[in-house]
Amino acid sequence: MSTATKPNHIGRKISRIRELKDMKQEALAQALGTNQQAVSILENSETVDEEKLIEVAKALGVSVEAIKNFSEEGVFNYFNTFNKSHGYFGNYCTFNPLDKVIELYERLVQAEKDKNEYLEKILKDK
Repeated sequence: MSTATKPNHIGRKISRIRELKDMKQEALAQALGTNQQAVSILENSETVDEEKLIEVAKALGVSVEAIKNFSEEGVFNYFNTFNKSHGYFGNYCTFNPLDKVIELYERLVQAEKDKNEYLEKILKDK
């Protein structure tokens, strides 16, 4: 097994950040004022000049350092730490579900009252 480190492939990092932001190559190309083929070539490049990297970072909404220091492991560690801090692996609820049930129940009761009033009015008019 080799202990050599992987090269710092900037193009691959740009590609992964773009994918994580759910952005297509065409959208990045438009933001950069170029075409999809140019973005594909950029993402296959091991190195990218600093000026181009600044443009790409701005288009992706991240810093140049975020691109240079990006790692898959770091992303997974970040999200695992975030989920574990809440004590479980799920979505954190920002409201009390019981309050929502009560609110819904009250709205249903009011709708029934309104319906009864309407039906009583119709009966009186006949």
